Amino acid sequence: MPHIFEVTELTGAVKDVLESQFPFIWVRGQVSGVTRPPSGHLYFTLKDDRAQLSVVWFRNSRREIEAGGVDPATGEVLEHGFVPDVDDGMQVLVAGRLNVYEPRGTYQLVAEFVQEEGVGQLYLQFEAMKAKLQAKGYFAEDRKMRLPTAPKRVAVITAPTGAAIQDFLRIADGRGAGCEIRIHPSLVQGDRAPAQIAAALDDVCEQGWADVAVLIRGGGSIEDLWAFNTEPVADAIHRATLPVLSGVGHEVDVTIADYVADARAATPSHAAQMLWPERRELMQRLDGLELALLRAGQGLVSGRERALRAEERALAWLSPVRQVDRWRERFDVAARDLTRAWNAFYEGRATALDEAGRGLLAAYGPQTMEREVAGLDGLAGRLAMAMEGRLRGIDRDLAVASATLMALDPEKPLERGYGLVRSARTGRYLRSVDEVAPGDALEIRVRDGHLGADVTRINKDD
Repeated sequence: MPHIFEVTELTGAVKDVLESQFPFIWVRGQVSGVTRPPSGHLYFTLKDDRAQLSVVWFRNSRREIEAGGVDPATGEVLEHGFVPDVDDGMQVLVAGRLNVYEPRGTYQLVAEFVQEEGVGQLYLQFEAMKAKLQAKGYFAEDRKMRLPTAPKRVAVITAPTGAAIQDFLRIADGRGAGCEIRIHPSLVQGDRAPAQIAAALDDVCEQGWADVAVLIRGGGSIEDLWAFNTEPVADAIHRATLPVLSGVGHEVDVTIADYVADARAATPSHAAQMLWPERRELMQRLDGLELALLRAGQGLVSGRERALRAEERALAWLSPVRQVDRWRERFDVAARDLTRAWNAFYEGRATALDEAGRGLLAAYGPQTMEREVAGLDGLAGRLAMAMEGRLRGIDRDLAVASATLMALDPEKPLERGYGLVRSARTGRYLRSVDEVAPGDALEIRVRDGHLGADVTRINKDD
């Protein structure tokens, strides 16, 4: 007798088979019957022309999409083309797992991610184009030109009646006083748009009138902005002979044109703001530059002053006058020491002579003593005269040395109208015209200060 299943048993077996065989799958179809209960979950039907499948999309999974999810099958971060919501009629790809709802005996797809059909393929094309152009050097920073500051002639390539040009002109009217703007009409969406955008940019470069070219378009889906992801537009930007500013879509939209352009603006309005900063911003920038220049000048002057003071102290220390003063001070000290030593020696000898005199007086008598004392007095006189002569000789030698050093004092010629000339570039005092060149800065020291000068000509004596 065949095995007889209970309903619960059979439903459980089907559940096991389905959920084990289809742990994670992708399904293509059209959305219909969307319901949004207060719980935040989403229920809809995914169908094609012959069948339909119930789908439940739980609130937590939708929130993960908004924050950036991860594909459970590959581990890849899902950043491009995935949506947190659906509407009836959308053609989508749904990723998830099959689940059997046992109380009703039905199966459904529990959605993890939903992607608009076609967006994934466009993203692959975008990445392929990006890699190709990057390999060709289109994105290299060293080839990019700087945008002009407050340009006077601006060429704008865009749809002439769209909201993008109105936003751009509104900012330009308030900030770009005196600027001339020329609009070069072009389609910015559809199959013919890439060729028109490229041709318009080529015309702008060929005319040579504009200071900068601006590509702008309002926001839209990836399909709406696709013209700016094409190779013809990238080639035109790359060969442009003037700076190109790209202001396509909204802040979250990034196109190939943004990568190739010399600068990218988040929106058309932002493009105008980048070209013409507010007057207050300009004043702040000027104030900052003025302050930086002032500080740099003060630092330079302070450094020169410190260097000059150090040199003056060095010259003062090495001055012959200071040298003579130091030698005179040493002479005075030596003279005082010599005088004290002589006095001590003399007093000691006098005491010894007194004692010897008393001894001689007792031994030889008064007449003999008188003869000896007279001899000693003569010796003392001759010794005193010799000491005085030696001191006078030292004083004469010191006077001669002082005069010689005074003649070598570099300060003395300054008193007679001469000057000391030093190269500002090397910091050395000049001895020859060969040590400078026309245009060199000089510092000239005179008796009561310093002068600055530049070399205008050089005449060398034969």
